[in-house]
Amino acid sequence: MRADLSIIQQWVQPNSQVLDLGCGEGQLLHYLQEHKNVRGYGLEINPDNISACIANGINVIEQDLNEGLSNYKNNSIDTVIMTQALQAVERPDALLDEMLRIGDEAIVTFPNFGHWRTRLYLALKGRMPMSETLPHAWYNTPNIHLCTVADFEALCAEKHIRILRKTVLDDHHQEHWSINFWPALLGEIAIYHLTRRR
Repeated sequence: MRADLSIIQQWVQPNSQVLDLGCGEGQLLHYLQEHKNVRGYGLEINPDNISACIANGINVIEQDLNEGLSNYKNNSIDTVIMTQALQAVERPDALLDEMLRIGDEAIVTFPNFGHWRTRLYLALKGRMPMSETLPHAWYNTPNIHLCTVADFEALCAEKHIRILRKTVLDDHHQEHWSINFWPALLGEIAIYHLTRRR
């Protein structure tokens, strides 16, 4: 399992109900079901990923995240997870609201556009950067709302969303003391655990 998914699974309570938005092939849900007795299902739009989920015994629903989550009741899920998809949806702010409307907690991950390599690439070349974390060219990228760690935390403050935990990783999904020292500049991938509960 990817290292970022390994961190996320630690934040999910055993025997809870989980909804994984943009679940891919269902790797995280499969692990949570096997090791934490989680009841969960995923939302996915890619037909190949949906087929892989079904083959792996993962409950999956075909749904476009840009259409919202109005088919789910308030407070009906313990934890709503979205890995590496926040920056690819049309209204990340609205989807974040929806995640915390239906879930007690939310876990999101996204690439940190404030990483020093990204800043340096823009400064020296004057072009949109490409890297392992941002592998697409500007004209064919699925990422339409890139943000920094500071941008995301400002959005959370504006929406009165409480950050329970956060960690920022390098491009190999690893934690390091130097990243914790200056996450906005040194971190490439951010993981946030959120709630609105007091």
